[in-house]
Amino acid sequence: MSQSDSFIDEVTEEVRRDRLFALMRRYGWIAVLAVLLLVGGAAWNEWRKAQERQAARAFGDSVLGALERDGQAERAAALESMAVQEPGRQIVLRLLTAAEQPDADHAAAARALLDMADREGVLPVYRQIAVLKAVAMPDSDLSPETKRQHLDGLTLAGGLVRLLAEEQLALLALESGDRQGALERLQQIAADAEATAGLRRRATQLIVALGGEVPENAGTGSGNG
Repeated sequence: MSQSDSFIDEVTEEVRRDRLFALMRRYGWIAVLAVLLLVGGAAWNEWRKAQERQAARAFGDSVLGALERDGQAERAAALESMAVQEPGRQIVLRLLTAAEQPDADHAAAARALLDMADREGVLPVYRQIAVLKAVAMPDSDLSPETKRQHLDGLTLAGGLVRLLAEEQLALLALESGDRQGALERLQQIAADAEATAGLRRRATQLIVALGGEVPENAGTGSGNG
């Protein structure tokens, strides 16, 4: 390659570089803005999802607290007093409140709750609450085996849902004549640090009624109820 060709190549490369820098100075802000919008949009989307999860958990805790009330009228009143705007939560509340009415068709209510739990897109916390209420409902026409299958799945969840499912499994064990199995579950509930005061009280009362020993740490734990 001659010196003139080399010189021309260098000049051409310099011109390209100058044009590139000029384009970056003129339009570079668009690329920066696009990156900022992309990062900001992703952050906002994650924040929105976190807010939705937090709101769903808070709603679930409130519903479970209402369902822990001892009397049917008290449970219905607690559910009716909850004000929600989100359509999915409204559906859950309507079904649960209807199931607590004195003249409710419990078999139909249980089917409706399980149907809702099977719908695609239902948040896990709503599904868990619906299943728990359906299997705990008296005269639901659900077989003990069907109840047990649903409850076994709920025991894999966390917090109060797991413990309430364990309570229902203990009651199923009693109904089937498995006193020892019921006692073991009740003792685990009474000793669990996540058990509410109401749940622990019910568990210890049943333990005493069955002639079992209340765990020494049954008086300790977190909750109210």
